[in-house]
Amino acid sequence: MRALVQRVRQARVEIEGEVVGAIEAGLLVLLCAERGDGELQADRLLAKLLKLRIFPDEAGKMNRSVQDTGGGLLIVSQFTLAADLGAGNRPSFTGAAAPDEGRRLYDYFVAKARAAYPVVATGVFAADMQVHLVNDGPVTIPMQIQ
Repeated sequence: MRALVQRVRQARVEIEGEVVGAIEAGLLVLLCAERGDGELQADRLLAKLLKLRIFPDEAGKMNRSVQDTGGGLLIVSQFTLAADLGAGNRPSFTGAAAPDEGRRLYDYFVAKARAAYPVVATGVFAADMQVHLVNDGPVTIPMQIQ
């Protein structure tokens, strides 16, 4: 399972001009289920994400997690994180989980996040979304759990 995590001052997802999910300061999580992923990978990624120390402490050092700061999580499905450019200039997405399995794992991840953390917003799986964010730092961290 892959994620691209961005520390944000604010972020929102719009579909056809309507906001469907938004947070203030926290983490924007672009999430991709890959072939062979299951609940174990989702659980491990969520545990790591909630403890990821990328927020500044009083000394300005990245030493606090989203749990420490009380920030939000905005979780957005992003199958293009599985892009493979090994055979040319047009990406292949064969490494991404099949749509039904991707949706199941995305829904599982969101449900687990909501059970573990109080501030969780989402996009809409497989929708054409516009993601707006103010990247804080900027801080952008790729994550992969196998």
